[in-house]
Amino acid sequence: MPPRLSALDASFLYLEQPTTPMHVGGVSIFRRPRPPGPSGGFDYERLVELIEQRIALVPRYRQKVRYVPGNLARPVWVDDPDFDIAYHVRRSALPKPGSDEQLTELVARLMSRPLDHTRPLWEMYLVEGLARGRTAVLTKTHQAMVDGVSAFDIGQVILDVSATPGAAPLDGEAGDAPLPGRGRRGRGMVEEFWMPRPEPSDTQLILGAVAEAVARPAEIVDNVRVAAGDALATVGKIAGTAGSLFSMARAASRRAPGTPLNVPISTQRRFAVARTQLDSYRRVRAAHGCTVNDVVLSVVSGALRNWLLSRGEPVSPSSTLRAMVPLSVRGEADVPSSATAGSLGNRVSSFIVDLPVGEQSPVVRLHHVTHAMREHTSTGQSVGADTLVRIGGFAPPTLHALGARAASGFSKRIFNLVVTNVPGPQFPLYAAGARMLEMFPVVPLAKGQALSIGLTSYDGGVFYGFNGDRDAMSDVDVLAGLVDEALDELLSTVGS
Repeated sequence: MPPRLSALDASFLYLEQPTTPMHVGGVSIFRRPRPPGPSGGFDYERLVELIEQRIALVPRYRQKVRYVPGNLARPVWVDDPDFDIAYHVRRSALPKPGSDEQLTELVARLMSRPLDHTRPLWEMYLVEGLARGRTAVLTKTHQAMVDGVSAFDIGQVILDVSATPGAAPLDGEAGDAPLPGRGRRGRGMVEEFWMPRPEPSDTQLILGAVAEAVARPAEIVDNVRVAAGDALATVGKIAGTAGSLFSMARAASRRAPGTPLNVPISTQRRFAVARTQLDSYRRVRAAHGCTVNDVVLSVVSGALRNWLLSRGEPVSPSSTLRAMVPLSVRGEADVPSSATAGSLGNRVSSFIVDLPVGEQSPVVRLHHVTHAMREHTSTGQSVGADTLVRIGGFAPPTLHALGARAASGFSKRIFNLVVTNVPGPQFPLYAAGARMLEMFPVVPLAKGQALSIGLTSYDGGVFYGFNGDRDAMSDVDVLAGLVDEALDELLSTVGS
């Protein structure tokens, strides 16, 4: 019998609605190699070739979801006999001048479209025509696929640590673990011929479901309830998988503050980005004795404060916005040096943090955030940035997806927005010889939540992606522009 989706994975399929597509995205910006290398440079044909060479490293990306008749059991993963790489890897181009604003508008439109559930649940777009000789790659992957155990994000397997495709990892920079998908034979090799396994018939699926029901009679009732949209059953499944997440949410007895971020949302999105330097966060961290993540949350707090004021929203000294902050955590034992991002699995827990948007002083805001995060991390379960990069190679897309999964099942009454912060490697990466300059996560929206914020540090930069509802967040670009101002406020408190 083909592998069955976990309860959590299946819940993302059942809960998906037109206003809340359950895919996670990423936008990577590349500089075209000059002059083009032997492979002809980084263009659509080269990208398709690269995916064809390496897709065997992520076998789920040639599989589709097959539902069991009558929802007698959770769906299964089956090989797609009609898999068409050209359907999944697509080509687009910006008109002149190829501005960042044109790119973010295209990203918003592409991310608004749900994935086709009759095919493997992913898409990749090569976006040409970006100004200054740049090219963008947008990935969309359904949360049911990126579970951190059996699948990485497709955008990870095309990356190399050298401009020469298939080169070995740089010694001492990626840690003990190889980058995702890089085995002893390297990643530049062409895969062997792929033959899809026969797809099971409806009768076979029903017989498999009946056999499981005999062994676990309560499960068949549970499956029907979840497939019918029983939110309580679904959240219970998510809680059981996410471990301490549900007990943490129950501990948040106070309702999240009412804000313009929590409204009915539409099917369309807006997207904006912000670029900052990692060294700025490190300077603030050193001066105030906190963590880089504390500085990030303080910057987000300052930007949200100024955004609320720009809208004329009432902001008092005690005003807060409640953020769900997913963080990778340790298991019962320390992570071994040979671990990979896949072994993180569901070790992504989430903390509720009240962001002090009413506080005028940037230093006091930082102290509030630092105190709140220390209370959460005092158990020693959190994984530091250096360790996360070492055990994960380059896994920001996967970890952003895990963070979004952890947050998707909970009510807007518990928190106002999601903020995911995933550290990446501090050295350049390449795709077909093209150097990756920046990468921006696109974290999906939950029902009744108009904004999500994702950020990734990479090669000396910290890159923010703001995903907002098109109607409720018409000024999402204003919020993104306020990140620099909030960071400058903190930097002004640091001596030269």
